[in-house]
Amino acid sequence: MEELDRSLFKEENVRNGAGRLFGSYEYRYGPGEHVVDAHWHNEMEWFYVAEGEVRFQVGVDTLVLQAGEAAFVDAGELHAGHASGSHGCSFYALVFDPALLSGAVYDAVEEKLIQPLRDRSATFPRRAMPDAGLGSSLLKELAAIRRACREQKPGYEAEVKGRLLMMLAVLHAGGEAADRRIHHEAARSPEGDALKVERLKRVIEHIRVHCGQPIRIAELAALIPLSEGQFIRFFRGMTGQTPIGYIKAYRIRQAALLLRETDRRIADIALETGFDNVSYFIRSFQAVMKSSPSDFRRRREPER
Repeated sequence: MEELDRSLFKEENVRNGAGRLFGSYEYRYGPGEHVVDAHWHNEMEWFYVAEGEVRFQVGVDTLVLQAGEAAFVDAGELHAGHASGSHGCSFYALVFDPALLSGAVYDAVEEKLIQPLRDRSATFPRRAMPDAGLGSSLLKELAAIRRACREQKPGYEAEVKGRLLMMLAVLHAGGEAADRRIHHEAARSPEGDALKVERLKRVIEHIRVHCGQPIRIAELAALIPLSEGQFIRFFRGMTGQTPIGYIKAYRIRQAALLLRETDRRIADIALETGFDNVSYFIRSFQAVMKSSPSDFRRRREPER
C-alpha cells in the first residue's frame, strides 16, 4: 500500500469501499521517520507494531510500543507516531466505526458491549501486550483480522466484525474494560491536559483549512494564544515535530493524494498545496515520500 492514506487526516473517510465501516492499512518506515503525523478522526483504531519500535502518542500520553504490541485509540483522540530505534518499523492499523458492530435491533450486545465502548465507560485498554492474559487474547484476534484483510476472501467483512465482537466479549468476560470517561469529560474543562489537546487540534485544523495559503507561525501562535517561542516549544512537545516541519509534511501528503487521485499537472498541485516553487516542491516530495512526484503518480494502484 502507498505510504499515504486518507486515514491520516481528521476530515477524510477511512472506509475501504461503499458499505464498509472499516479500513485496514500497513506501512513501513525508516529510522527516525514520522510514522503518523498528529491527527484525529471519528473512528476508533487499533495500531499494531509488526517490526521495530514506535513512540506512539495518544493525547498527552506517550507509549513506546515494541514489535508485537498494539495501542487502542478512542474516537476523536489526537494521536501520532514516530519510528524509534535504529532499524525503522512496520505497522498495521485497523480503523473502524463502532457502527460496524451494531445490529438492526437494540439488544443486550448493544446495551452491554457497544454503547459502553462508544461512551468510553468500558473500552479497550490503551495498550495490548503479548505477555498479558487479556493482551494476548486481543492480539490473537487482531492478527486474525489482519490476515483476513490481507486475503480478502469472500465474506471477510463478516470475520472482521465477528472478531471485533469477540475482542469485546473477551474484554468484558475478564472484567478488564477501561473507563476513560474522565478524560472525555475533561475536554470541556478549561484546565489540564485536555486543554492542551484541544489547543493543538485548533492549530491542526487551521493548517488543514489553510494548507494552500501562506501560514505564519505568528498566526498559529495567536490561536492558542502563546508567544511564537512558547508556541514552537508547545507544538514540538505535543507532536515531536516543529510547526514548519508539520506543515510541510501535511502539504506533501495532500499533494500525494492529488497525484494519486487526479490528473492535474504537478505544477498546479504544488501551488494548490502551498508550494510556490515547483523545484522546491519536487525536492521536498522526494525527501518525504522517497519518490519523485511523477514516479509516485505512476504507482496509483496500492499494494496489497
